[in-house]
Amino acid sequence: MQKLFETALEEAQKLHKTNPIVKDFVEFPDDCTWRDLEALPIPAASLMAKDLSLDSMETSRMRDAFIKPWEVACWRETYKDTNIGEDFLSRFACYELFGHEGHFQTHKARGFLVYSDANLYYPWHHHPAEELYFIIAGEASFATEGNAPKLLKPGDTVFHASNQPHNMQTHEKGVLAYVVWRNEFDIAPVLTDRLNG
Repeated sequence: MQKLFETALEEAQKLHKTNPIVKDFVEFPDDCTWRDLEALPIPAASLMAKDLSLDSMETSRMRDAFIKPWEVACWRETYKDTNIGEDFLSRFACYELFGHEGHFQTHKARGFLVYSDANLYYPWHHHPAEELYFIIAGEASFATEGNAPKLLKPGDTVFHASNQPHNMQTHEKGVLAYVVWRNEFDIAPVLTDRLNG
């Protein structure tokens, strides 16, 4: 099991070394320590593993490395006790690769795998952490408050400032993204109720 996550961590580290946007956003943590977390399965993880729309030749190694641990990952349930709805909860998946709650522990940054099934709307939300999305496979439209949505594809990135409301909408394809947090990353995302009314 550990080897699966080590491969994913190596791919994340390569991205931080080779992609100037990711590299400039946050230095890859040099103190990651393995944590033997208990698997927490969720329905969306198996959807992700079977999603044929996650096609991407240029990022296929990273895609495969992040997907392979799907059966043994400790999937997060960030919105479990909110009114976001069962449809979203059954088709959205996220695990923390590294961070203070991740499969590798560090307090320097947080790195996640995020998956959204096709035709899924991720409502307006915000968090104190600054955030960078790197699209690994598939595609989705991303919007920030006051700005029109932009369709992002493999290799594209989007930055969210601290507490900047943002949302995401997938269309015919699902999306798989590597998401990195820096600064004030101890507080979980919350739905931006004033925009979701």
